[in-house]
Amino acid sequence: MTVVDINIHHLPEDLFTNRKILNGFLNSAPRGFGEIASVFTMENGKQQLVLEKPKGFQNLNYVEGDYSAEAKLAAMDEAGVDYGIMRVPVWQEWLDLETCKAVNDNAASIVERSGGRLFATAAVPPWGGEENIAELKRCVEELGFVGVQLACHYGQLYLDDEVFEPYLREIEKLGVPVIVHHTPLPVEYRSIIDYTNLRREFGRIVDQGVAVGRELFSGMFDRMPNLRFIHTMFGGNWFANQALLTPHKSNKKEAMQRLDATGAEKIQQYLNENIFYDMTHPHSWGKQQVEAAIGISGADHYLFGSSFPVFYGWMGQGVDFVENTLDITAEERAAVLSGNAKRLFNLPID
Repeated sequence: MTVVDINIHHLPEDLFTNRKILNGFLNSAPRGFGEIASVFTMENGKQQLVLEKPKGFQNLNYVEGDYSAEAKLAAMDEAGVDYGIMRVPVWQEWLDLETCKAVNDNAASIVERSGGRLFATAAVPPWGGEENIAELKRCVEELGFVGVQLACHYGQLYLDDEVFEPYLREIEKLGVPVIVHHTPLPVEYRSIIDYTNLRREFGRIVDQGVAVGRELFSGMFDRMPNLRFIHTMFGGNWFANQALLTPHKSNKKEAMQRLDATGAEKIQQYLNENIFYDMTHPHSWGKQQVEAAIGISGADHYLFGSSFPVFYGWMGQGVDFVENTLDITAEERAAVLSGNAKRLFNLPID
């Protein structure tokens, strides 16, 4: 069965040796908002790029050598992954246009060297403007990128904010999907930073759940009905919340209306047509949870993704989990592992 991993992390292969590129990453993190980026050498001699927020609380760790074309293809061969789609993990929230161009150029080079096995998504600052739009079009129309990547939020602003609409309208015109990658922490994060698993896992889930909710309730998909967002981390477990957050009217006369019971049909339409989900290392979530997600939202809304190389083992474990552990039909399995990716990204694969 064909397997497409839509969540393979990409960083420039010369990130740790090209001082200009490295400074582009280090200097883009907004230190004034508590984001502290640094590089240090590990005991094994490899360099590591670390992001802390606030100081003393690590949220991201990038290790030298993990992001080469050779590392990706070797891991795919070992795990039984036929094709992969690359995106910049998290850092795309801050990168300037010049650095994004270098990131995109290297991604195009990796795609060319992959023998048709790897595809790329465009990393561009999402603020509109002629130069940003030109880079977006270059990536899709000239370099052949199959989608666009966005961060879950930028600073204090989630993607429903009007500032992003000019850029999103250009994406809609191009007809490519958007991968919405999680950020290290939600906008409101103070209550979860003290404990590692809350900070590094639950924080990302909260952020995606908030993002999906804001997109659904904002009405942005009425204005841009052909946008297709693929959210990581199962969309912040949105499958578990959608019925609760779109309540039906009470069958009794109530003293007051505490919840908005209108718009449920619209929300369901957006969920059907505009919102899809990256099954970010699915084996980590558990058999019952993943089967529930597929049963509620439909297998046509989930795409396999490993988050390689956060853990090298996640890719193979994830493939084995979907192929051999989930009690789903053969048609659902094929959709999750490759069919949905082929359809949404218009991939030239069998």
